[in-house]
Amino acid sequence: MRQTRSALRQFPDLIAARGSDLITIDAKDRMPSTHTDRYAISTDTVNAGLLFTAAHAPTPLYYVFGDLKVLTPAEIVHYAAHALRHRSGSFHLVRTEQAHPFDDVFGADGAATAA
Repeated sequence: MRQTRSALRQFPDLIAARGSDLITIDAKDRMPSTHTDRYAISTDTVNAGLLFTAAHAPTPLYYVFGDLKVLTPAEIVHYAAHALRHRSGSFHLVRTEQAHPFDDVFGADGAATAA
C-alpha cells in the first residue's frame, strides 16, 4: 500500500464504538517532532481524511498521535491555515498544544468500565 496513491492507504486503522456511536481512528505513532513541538501530517492523509469524513458522515475520524493526543482532519486544516507551512507543501504543521488529550475525547479508562 505504501507504494500506491490509493486513498485506501489512508483508510482509518480502527473502527470502534463510543457509546452508541460509531467512530474511526487513524493511529499516527511517529509524531510529534521531538524538537519542534509540532505534528507533521501529510497533506494526502488530511485530504483523504476529509473525504472519508464527508462520505461516511456522521461517523467521525480521529487521528491519535504517539503522545496520545487527538485531532480531527478538519481541526488540522483549521490550525494549519494559521500556522507555518512546511516548505514542500506536503505536510500540515500543527502545534502539539492544539491537540486534545485522549481522555478528553474518548473518556478515561476507569469511566468506561464503571458505566
